[in-house]
Amino acid sequence: QVQLVESGGGLVQPGGSLRLSCAAPGFTLDNYTIGWFRQAPGKEREGVSCISRRRSDGSTYYAASVKGRFTISRDNAKNTVYLQMDSLKPEDTAVYFCAAYSGITTAQVLCIWGTADYWGQGTQVTVSS
Repeated sequence: QVQLVESGGGLVQPGGSLRLSCAAPGFTLDNYTIGWFRQAPGKEREGVSCISRRRSDGSTYYAASVKGRFTISRDNAKNTVYLQMDSLKPEDTAVYFCAAYSGITTAQVLCIWGTADYWGQGTQVTVSS
């Protein structure tokens, strides 16, 4: 059972930045397609950004709402996937979840369909002045 642990959430002013981290102690994250999802109160879950396995093509996907502001990346030496969030807006406020899929898929498919095998507990991101 893969346990995903998110960290890095918090309160930030509009225009600020945060970096979220997703770790999986004891498991090699590069064996999984990884995605960041978010859910705000009263809204459906949204696939924010996903990254495929390096042995696939390492491709990335971004939702239109975050393209140009968010960057997903892997640090395989630290076995961690990051989501760098810049130019944050109040509408980015949500609980952010890390998810992993072990099968053959693409970053886009994981983000759009949310068909992950494992989910983290989530970390709150609040963008407010």
